[in-house]
Amino acid sequence: MEKNRVNYQRMLEKTLFKIAGDGRIPSLLLHACCAPCSSYVLEYLSQYFDITVFYYNPNIFPKEEYDKRVEEISRLIRQMPLARPVSLLLGAYEPERFFAMAKGREAVPEGGERCFACYRLRLLETARVAAAGGFDYFTTTLSISPLKNADKLNEIGEELSYACGVAYLYSDFKKKNGYKRSVELSKEYGLYRQDYCGCIYSKSGRIV
Repeated sequence: MEKNRVNYQRMLEKTLFKIAGDGRIPSLLLHACCAPCSSYVLEYLSQYFDITVFYYNPNIFPKEEYDKRVEEISRLIRQMPLARPVSLLLGAYEPERFFAMAKGREAVPEGGERCFACYRLRLLETARVAAAGGFDYFTTTLSISPLKNADKLNEIGEELSYACGVAYLYSDFKKKNGYKRSVELSKEYGLYRQDYCGCIYSKSGRIV
């Protein structure tokens, strides 16, 4: 018998409803992969959180691509009118960590175990920084992509929440037309939309 899928959007909405009733604005460390994916998430969540965008993506290749994405997310945060101010925290660019993780998984098809390990690498660093910085929650923009596995992202986030001692904000940002809205905002702000996820393996296959 197939396991019933969890509705992570509904879980998010329940959390946001509770936050709205508490009368306190919690802090959120939001891992971001790129400006287009961040646009809708920031528009949505800035109503409920004091957000720090955490840009930690050692998978991105080459360095010029990494720098371009940093430039674009910085510009988006400066230009986009949001419900609350948003700050940006740049993580270290550590491609050696990604390649060490990917060793032995180079031939795994896109969307498989290599990607799941990459999710974990980035979310682990986010959880560690969130715990060290005293943030109330951490999460990632990655679930907005129709090609990212939201179930796996949330499973990893939940596991790391317990391991690091900071609450994980469950999400499936592609729901409720989230992905569609991100495309609209990308056009509105003229955002650079890359044609691959970020790593050298996705670049060879041009899968976003």
